[in-house]
Amino acid sequence: MSVIADAAAPVAIRPRRRVSFRAVFGLSVLLVMGASAVLAPQLAPWDPAKQMLMKRLRPPMWQERGLREHPLGTDHLGRDILSRLLYGGRISLGVGLTAVTLSALLGVTLGLLAGFFGGRADALIMRIVDVFLAIPYILLVMGVVFALGPSLLTVILVMGATRWVHFARVVRADVLSIREREFVAGARARGNRALRLLLRHVLPNALTPIIVMTTLELAFMIIYESALSFLGLGVQPPTPTWGWMLSDGRNYLATAWWLATLPGLTIMLTVLAVNLLGDWLRDTLDPRLKV
Repeated sequence: MSVIADAAAPVAIRPRRRVSFRAVFGLSVLLVMGASAVLAPQLAPWDPAKQMLMKRLRPPMWQERGLREHPLGTDHLGRDILSRLLYGGRISLGVGLTAVTLSALLGVTLGLLAGFFGGRADALIMRIVDVFLAIPYILLVMGVVFALGPSLLTVILVMGATRWVHFARVVRADVLSIREREFVAGARARGNRALRLLLRHVLPNALTPIIVMTTLELAFMIIYESALSFLGLGVQPPTPTWGWMLSDGRNYLATAWWLATLPGLTIMLTVLAVNLLGDWLRDTLDPRLKV
């Protein structure tokens, strides 16, 4: 009878995890964009700064007057659009990754200190955060660029120095609850010093919001860098960037749509991929969203 009962008992079937389309799409696009930027010297058919005035304003190759040697057309100086997009990705993605790393390191460190120690350290750091949040980004950028001059290093420092406050606020709020939990009290009772408590017990439990916010901030950094280049405050020509290409093409929207449309689509697709991946990471890593 027991064998029959065991045979009749229902078998627990674990639900299969569905592959998220947004995660696959976002990761695939980012991998393609990243590989294209890294391999730009090998993939680009032309020197991105080479001017060929005899071929200026040629449309993409699928349109009339298009040339096969310029698949995405040429700009008003005859420079190859595909080559400039590939090399521009190196600046836009590279600056975005470097700036978000800098802002994350600064913001996470200050957020950990403010949330864990509290008191005067917390009050001082949060007042600095309030001051940075009260200053419009564009005005701060303009002041710094005019003082130091537009360059790649200046753009990275400005972007990292203006976005760390968001990391600090999020990490501080998370640490305020983590420091009161039993495992932190137990580690403190065993005689662990503050630095060890922060690195071994508090920081690992605060990584989830840090990872998610880093991903979402990367999308903002790409737009941020493109906006600075569009305004002429970013990396200066002849170095190609997506924002600078967008600025160059705005005067030719009626006659050469590809000059502004193609870099604009590239920025949109990259930011969309980062946002989709960030949303998936948030839903996957945050247990409060699992019902």
